[in-house]
Amino acid sequence: MKTEELKLVTVWDKTFPKSEMVDHKKITFRNRYGITLAADMYIPKNAEGKLPAIAVSGPFGAVKEQCSGLYAQTMAERGFLTIAFDPSYTGESGGFPRYMASPDINTEDFMAAVDFLSVQDNVDADKIGIIGICGWGGMAINAAALDTRIKATVASTMYDMTRVNANGYFDSEDSEEARFVKKKAMNALRTEEYRKGEYSRAGGCVSLPVPDDAPFFVKDYSEYYKGRCYHERSLNSNEGWNSIGCQSFMNQPILKYSNEIRSAVLIVHGEKAHSYYFGKDAYEAMIKNSKYAANKELYTISNAVHTDLYDNLDVIPFDKIQNFFEQNGVC
Repeated sequence: MKTEELKLVTVWDKTFPKSEMVDHKKITFRNRYGITLAADMYIPKNAEGKLPAIAVSGPFGAVKEQCSGLYAQTMAERGFLTIAFDPSYTGESGGFPRYMASPDINTEDFMAAVDFLSVQDNVDADKIGIIGICGWGGMAINAAALDTRIKATVASTMYDMTRVNANGYFDSEDSEEARFVKKKAMNALRTEEYRKGEYSRAGGCVSLPVPDDAPFFVKDYSEYYKGRCYHERSLNSNEGWNSIGCQSFMNQPILKYSNEIRSAVLIVHGEKAHSYYFGKDAYEAMIKNSKYAANKELYTISNAVHTDLYDNLDVIPFDKIQNFFEQNGVC
């Protein structure tokens, strides 16, 4: 149970303003793979007693200084003790080699966050929820299927990372032949990089200005990561993931037992988001043949695109999210 010594930045380096309504500090905790994770903790000012708590992470390729921190700080303003954490291998968290992802380890990251919150003197261990954004929305649902301590889960503008890696965007590569071609290329790269003794990066978002003929969602991502919320530690803002960092996602579906989740789950998605199909399908899978469908909800926001739910305070339904947690035992 050794904790790795992390070098944490002490200055405020978030992509959003610091709130005067909450206290902030850096903390660390470890997961069951021995990786030490870095997080920002937000506590309502003048809070007393044991508080309901929420762990937040995402999007996929972001850092806690971006929108997960915005979510965490905003929910702390509303009375919750919150942490926004960097997943394993990314940001200020530990883990080597860097910029890797794993359906198993990243689900464990959420459960380790619950471990940490459960033993804090100022947290009510019976009132813990989680928020996953984008790719970590899928991880949050997967964690909810495993961790009975989680009372309620919010997945915002979610991706199913196993599906998009196996099938491509909009399931356009959903064939054995297309998957074989991708796997063959990745495995050739593995051999080449092992021989050289160094790993390559897959490249982050497209630099601004994005070419006019690029798909809208490419422009949407770049304007967030390369523009208004650039951060020096963010994978998507810079060189991206390890080139084979997501290979294991191709044959490990993460939402297989989502219809067995007994706790409450809210999926929030924008109607115009390119990723909306992930949210709709995840919701349908959760309620199909489920005895526990009554506390599941898909909340669709008219005209919102994917990154509107990253940082647009006029679009992110924080009142809805707060009410959801309070109505389902995190209050």
